Amino acid sequence: MTAVEFDTVAVLPEPGDNVAIVSADLPAGTVLDRDGPRITVAHQVLEGHRIVVQPIADGEPLLSWSTPFAYASGDLAAGDYVCTETTLQALRTRGVEQLPDQPTAVNRPLDPFRLDESQLVIGRQVDPVEQPATFLGYPRAAGPAGTRNHAVVVGTTSRTGPFVTELARRFAGRATGGCDGVVPVAHTEGGEDTTPNNADFVLRALAGFLVHPNVGAVLVVDEPGAAITGSDVTAFMAAHGYPEIAVPHAFFTRAGSFSGDLAAAAEHVEAWLPALAAQERTEQPLSDLKIALQCGGSDAFSGITANPLAGAVAREVIRHGGAAVLAETDELIGAEGYVLENVRDVEVARRFLRTVESFKERASWHGHTAEGNPSGGNIYRGLYNIVLKSVGAARKRDRQLRLDRVVDYAEPLPGPGFVFMDSPGNDLESVAGEVASGCTMIFFTTGNGSITNFPFVPTLKFVTTTPRYELLRHEMDVDAGRYLTGTSMAELTAETFDLTLATASGARSAGERAGHSQVSIWRNWQQTEPRQAVSVSIGRAPSTDDEMDTELDGKPLQVPMPHDPPAPSFIMYAAEGSRAPEQLALVLPTSLCSGQIGLRLADLANRQNWYRQQVSRAVSLAHTEGCGVASGSAEHTYARVMTGYLTHPSVRMALLLEHGCEKTHNDYFRSRLVEQGVDPTSFGWASIQLDGGIDAVTAKVRDWFEATAGALDAPARMPAGLGDLSVALEARGPMRQDTAVALATVGSWIVASGGTVVLTSAGKLLADADFRRHAFGSTDQVSATLAHGQRPAAPGWHVMRTPTTDWTETGSGLGATGAQLLLTHVAGGTVSGQPLLPVAQVTADPWTDETYGQDLDGVLRGDADRQALDLLGVVAALASGERAPRTLTSGNVGFQITRGLLGVSM
Repeated sequence: MTAVEFDTVAVLPEPGDNVAIVSADLPAGTVLDRDGPRITVAHQVLEGHRIVVQPIADGEPLLSWSTPFAYASGDLAAGDYVCTETTLQALRTRGVEQLPDQPTAVNRPLDPFRLDESQLVIGRQVDPVEQPATFLGYPRAAGPAGTRNHAVVVGTTSRTGPFVTELARRFAGRATGGCDGVVPVAHTEGGEDTTPNNADFVLRALAGFLVHPNVGAVLVVDEPGAAITGSDVTAFMAAHGYPEIAVPHAFFTRAGSFSGDLAAAAEHVEAWLPALAAQERTEQPLSDLKIALQCGGSDAFSGITANPLAGAVAREVIRHGGAAVLAETDELIGAEGYVLENVRDVEVARRFLRTVESFKERASWHGHTAEGNPSGGNIYRGLYNIVLKSVGAARKRDRQLRLDRVVDYAEPLPGPGFVFMDSPGNDLESVAGEVASGCTMIFFTTGNGSITNFPFVPTLKFVTTTPRYELLRHEMDVDAGRYLTGTSMAELTAETFDLTLATASGARSAGERAGHSQVSIWRNWQQTEPRQAVSVSIGRAPSTDDEMDTELDGKPLQVPMPHDPPAPSFIMYAAEGSRAPEQLALVLPTSLCSGQIGLRLADLANRQNWYRQQVSRAVSLAHTEGCGVASGSAEHTYARVMTGYLTHPSVRMALLLEHGCEKTHNDYFRSRLVEQGVDPTSFGWASIQLDGGIDAVTAKVRDWFEATAGALDAPARMPAGLGDLSVALEARGPMRQDTAVALATVGSWIVASGGTVVLTSAGKLLADADFRRHAFGSTDQVSATLAHGQRPAAPGWHVMRTPTTDWTETGSGLGATGAQLLLTHVAGGTVSGQPLLPVAQVTADPWTDETYGQDLDGVLRGDADRQALDLLGVVAALASGERAPRTLTSGNVGFQITRGLLGVSM
């Protein structure tokens, strides 16, 4: 075989390293020509993976950037493929062939970093420029200038997420003049009835959003009795020295129907838009610019090209008086020595290490360690473990930069310079904290091509390799891969610094042109202290069945059955082996980062009729999981919920949409479906990154839906009865005895007819003694029959395990059980619906009827028997598709998957 020049297909991160990164796929037998003996590649090696470049004895460390990242499992020769057991497993999942039979390297648990304070370099920050630059920004009455000028509608908890999303949607296309548009901040936190463990994180994030320089006007939306309200936010701001909100603003508490409240809230926003449009950009000092440094979908070249480039441009911003923020605590574990090469003082170094140890401790409460951070996409692209990921990620600190300060998550920046902020490796959660700290631009480095964006802060995306940049040209901003083909880092830095100034001055980033964004605040965690049941280990920790959300036998409760239940007849769609209220086209994002594109595709499918009238409508279930969260029980629950929707009786055709670099990518779900005996070829598969970006994946999804619909017969509707139903029952707010009896009666009728009724283990109905007496013939407590989102093994009464009391998470789990609709009694307020599972709300409370009547699907009157018949009428009307639930027609819908008791952001 002809020899190939080593430097054209491989990179040695530092001269002393004993392994190199290959920059192109190399077949087995490839000969590499370099100084010294030629190297023959022993196995096929994928781009981004590593080969040995000098002999390494058994047990000796493998080095990248002069850092040990793994240890040889046997004597290794030059040309051997570096692979761990985890690497081989990830590649086999992706269908890669011609791999070594055995790993050549082994990961070892990380030892705690020991700081030798006597060797600590107390350095100086980079020298400032003589003539600081300026940009065209929006001046603010208090604080630095903004790079954008948005009207922002902020929900204090996840309960108001659907409301602020729908409110902002009403102002779509209203960006004009100096107004950059109306955007929502809808997040996942605070949805339970009690104060969450992450309340300080949420309050800091919300407070930071309200005084952010890019916010030209802000409306804060809450609900009475929510775990976090607008008053909580203002009290937090006053107690912690935040400045007064200096832009037009208002606080809005929901008090009536969804549509009525939307109209009232819209009046506030409408009144602000003319003034925002009239504002003009003026020359502002570059010292007002604050850069968030973030990485996602990292690969082996992140530490070679994109991260050093982002760090170099951040260095220039700091030389002009600005600031840059490094984040993602768990993605610096293993790189502590590099981060602390140059610090302001000893206390900065100590605080950084205390922050790392605190993160490790929080993970240990949930039975996890930092070794679980790298995603399947990271490993596939050459980041075998957390050490390689961390040493590459740390390159966002240019070697000339001094670490000036360490701040908590979402804490306001204390001044200019280079700052580290505590946050998880979850990209969106980390970005939200940096924005709340005051960052007005985001540098997002990516190997695979992450497309995520933030609503009111522009994102510049740096891609590690030129081929990936060309594949995703419309979604990316900077081709850092040019460094691999001869462009100097100095030239790239100068070009990107100019792009930074232009973007700060109003030039739209690729993400802004694409028009999508999302927010996720550092998610709540359930455990708050070490527990004897959990031992820290690499991989899954032992724990109880409830904590692990282990699947149960799925057999129904054994209870007395009523005689001669009513036998109403109605029409439903004929689904495979069952009946359904609708037949839907589902676009299912495999992770948080493809969620917003999934929503866009479902909307296009509905507007352009991609499904040729063969289904009722298209839906997408955007969520915040699938990446940036610990493995183990949370992942198992998540996968169960996802496959539950793919096989839901209301879904006639479904397509999985991966981002491309997540833990739970398309190949992951192919394997899960095969394990369940489901044919993966019956689904569509698309990848935002691998298919070439948003436009390309849109065309692919459209073509699949049109071709699939063209091969289907018209959906059939057939007579059905109570025995064909699977109904979830729940209650929120106060409930009279006769209403509890009525709900129990309806459930018993369905079960006696051969149907299924699912309750929740933490729900109000199961806690009600009157309900249990009339449903089960006894007031004795009953146990769960189903894990969260698990399908019943047989019809009957079932109880689904619910690890939290968050309404949206509960509803998402109930839908995955195969429930065809969710019937809930509400009093004192209403709840949100769901995109796929019809959620019907009824009440027997006159005040609730009077206040929220437009949001209700039925009003119960009379005694228990009369109410039961009224409930049955609502069930029949929704099951037959005679009418749609009010939550769906109003836009009051949400979807969120639980992390259970052991899930934690990583």
